[in-house]
Amino acid sequence: MTIGKIIFYEDRNFQGRYHECSSDCADLHPYFTQCNSIRVDSGCFMVYEHPNYMGQQYFLRKGEYSDCQRMIGFSNCIRSCRMIPMYAGNYRMRLYDRADMGGQMVEVTEDCPNIMDRFHTSDIHSCHVMDGHWLLYEQPNYRGRMYYLGPGEYKKYSDWGGTAPRIRSLRRITSFN
Repeated sequence: MTIGKIIFYEDRNFQGRYHECSSDCADLHPYFTQCNSIRVDSGCFMVYEHPNYMGQQYFLRKGEYSDCQRMIGFSNCIRSCRMIPMYAGNYRMRLYDRADMGGQMVEVTEDCPNIMDRFHTSDIHSCHVMDGHWLLYEQPNYRGRMYYLGPGEYKKYSDWGGTAPRIRSLRRITSFN
């Protein structure tokens, strides 16, 4: 049974060459030169500007994105994608204000629209995702550049693709429909 399916189209409005994907793909460049529309038939995906899950990240759930630049704000250079596994359990993550899981630790189990207000810090240098799949955002209220984190240890912010330790909000990925 396929839990996720995403289709990338070279042109807007689901026109032109296309490529279907139902799993992680570290390099989409062989399949299309540009991406201007996307249809997510099922599941949730992160798409990335560069190969090997690098660069700007975008979270996409089931739906139609007929003009990606206008609707989501990303360039037509999508070079890799990662399927987010379905998950229905508990959510738990530990945030640290120092690299290598050092310094002050805060444990979160729920969405947090403003980390500064709630925890009086916004510099997250490392974290440990024990349960669930999460999105971290550089701005409060789930805005700005985002980062996907699945279960595992992230010893420094660059491990999740961050360019700085500043994280202002975070949320659980709970909807897969």
